[in-house]
Amino acid sequence: MNFLPDVYVPCEVCQGARYNRETLEVHYKGKTISEVLDMSIEEAAQFFEPITGIHRYLQTLVDVGLGYVRLGQPAPTLSGGEAQRVKLASELQKRSTGRTIYILDEPTTGLHFEDIRKLLKVINGLVDKGNTVIVIEHNLDVIKTSDWIVDMGPEGGAGAEPLSPRALRRRSPLCRKVTRANSWPKSSTPGSRRAHPGRTAEAKSAPEPGSANPLRRHAAATRSSG
Repeated sequence: MNFLPDVYVPCEVCQGARYNRETLEVHYKGKTISEVLDMSIEEAAQFFEPITGIHRYLQTLVDVGLGYVRLGQPAPTLSGGEAQRVKLASELQKRSTGRTIYILDEPTTGLHFEDIRKLLKVINGLVDKGNTVIVIEHNLDVIKTSDWIVDMGPEGGAGAEPLSPRALRRRSPLCRKVTRANSWPKSSTPGSRRAHPGRTAEAKSAPEPGSANPLRRHAAATRSSG
């Protein structure tokens, strides 16, 4: 059985602005509320920089890697990782007691390496204040910066054991790459898939037109989230 995706139809009266004519006649720094909600969180943080109370909340969202999200983006369209980071940002606005336990389930999902670095800075800040952060994660950058690792596999059950990253490296050859910097494996590309010299594919609709990608190779395009 196939399910059709959600369909959003703009209102014929407001054309998707979500406010009546009287409300849209009000401007702040030349922007209506509809135009403000169409900004990314990072743009909105700069826009409201003079208003400390608003800027502080928006900057926290930027700090947890959500600067690319639209300010008026519907909550149901957020990914699981994004929704968790919104909750994390709201917690960061509360007065820290130093006795809080935070449990995060794969908060790095869909994040670029640079955004993961920002998120780790926030998480480490929570720990520095005396809180406890438990992260369920597969990302190696997150794992190798942890104080303790609970390795749930491959055995699991009675075979699971809490270890420090250093002890895990000694006990599990499979996990040594977790705590070793720059541990990317060497290319295992078969000879039949080697790139042909001079043959490339041009992505004309890419953000940077004309970028050459070698044919018959695994080429990756990456950028910060959003």
